[in-house]
Amino acid sequence: MNSLDPQILQKLKDPMALIPAIVQDTTTQQVLMLAYMNSHTLAMTLSTGKATYWSRSRNEIWVKGATSGHFQEVQSVALDCDGDALLIGVKQIGVACHTGELTCFHTPLTSAVINES
Repeated sequence: MNSLDPQILQKLKDPMALIPAIVQDTTTQQVLMLAYMNSHTLAMTLSTGKATYWSRSRNEIWVKGATSGHFQEVQSVALDCDGDALLIGVKQIGVACHTGELTCFHTPLTSAVINES
């Protein structure tokens, strides 16, 4: 069983909650995806170096690339100032999105109105 280091655990705002994890390519700095971790999958990620998340839709642990072969080799992990979000720096092997796109953020909202006030 992977358990999170107590010093890291105490920095989390709510160790029992799902933690949003923003995933960024360390080479290109492109944001690849948003996923969720819990303290167990964060511990697995830190110990294995493979990005491991909690799948909300399947309600199970999800090692990125286990079925697709599109792994994420973790290069860095940072916790935000509030202790409730993570930034995961990865070396992306293959594409990040299940649709086959490099990033999950490939749908521009061109009709969105941006107020420049």
